Amino acid sequence: MNIHDLARQLNVSIGTVSRALNGRAGVHDDTRKRVLEKARQLGYSPNQSGRSLRQGTTGLIGFMIVTNRERAYRGEAFFMSVLDGLQTYLASRNLELVVHLCGSDQDPEIHLRRVVERRLVDGIILSQTQRLDSRISYLNVRKLPFIAFGRSQEPGKYSWLDLDFEGVAEKAIDHLVKLGHRNIAVATAADDINFGHVYVEACRASLARRGLNLRDEYVLREALTEAGGYKVGERLLALGPRPTAVVLVESTMAIGLYHKFHDAGLEAGREISVVGFDNSPTGDFLRPTLTQFQLSHQELGRWLGENIVTQLASKAGNKRVKQANKIWPMEMIAGESSGIIRTSSA
Repeated sequence: MNIHDLARQLNVSIGTVSRALNGRAGVHDDTRKRVLEKARQLGYSPNQSGRSLRQGTTGLIGFMIVTNRERAYRGEAFFMSVLDGLQTYLASRNLELVVHLCGSDQDPEIHLRRVVERRLVDGIILSQTQRLDSRISYLNVRKLPFIAFGRSQEPGKYSWLDLDFEGVAEKAIDHLVKLGHRNIAVATAADDINFGHVYVEACRASLARRGLNLRDEYVLREALTEAGGYKVGERLLALGPRPTAVVLVESTMAIGLYHKFHDAGLEAGREISVVGFDNSPTGDFLRPTLTQFQLSHQELGRWLGENIVTQLASKAGNKRVKQANKIWPMEMIAGESSGIIRTSSA
């Protein structure tokens, strides 16, 4: 069954069938309903390969994630919620989302080049941006619509969306200082992913505004996993003077950190305060409950969808793409893991 057969069955033109199936104007509602019903009855589905060749598009938007055997970035739950909002929006525009996983033994730029040069997508969203990320420069040269999910120091103009690491740092530090904490550590990513550096510098600046210093030994770089959190706990307890509080750039680390505290006979929120990051389900089930920050993952995904579609429309109309840059706000939800200083070592 092809579109010609379907048109003959309905005794209408091929153009009418095409407009009805693609939701375009110029088709009476009764005719559109009749076309869609007949297509369902006959099991007709459009030849996407042929359509792509004719239109020069795929109808696909890519989302690139770099996997790693030892550590996770922002957590699976975070990505799944964002992708849910993104897919929902794209589907409303007759587009599909495809996730491109770059393996831990692959070079991210080479992987991206394969996707682009094979014309597998009409646009792409990059995640886990590095401080200097050559993928951004490559996409700027290729003029493929894209959004960087995370800022980068890579030269060039491009659209990006990032979480409000500066705002989170300011709220977390302010919260802890008001509770009496002065020796505050920061647990961040072990590699060159940009948000880890952004968060450390934001915490450093927030402490400086209050006349406090972030000691170099209080910056704890570990994998953003439960195991990484356990190592943070080991290093934290070995420091002298020992910090009375620690802020985490990834809430998943809190699981391992809590385990280390338990092994050492300590409790978060009493001997050492803990502030997490995004409102992952992890924090809701920890005891004591984790102080962390709330955001709408689905709305964040929708923003990505809206802006990549805007870029596609600009390209189709041969218009200059306007850069869209946004810092996504987050609200602190105070849990029991952060409290006043209770030990004499404070």
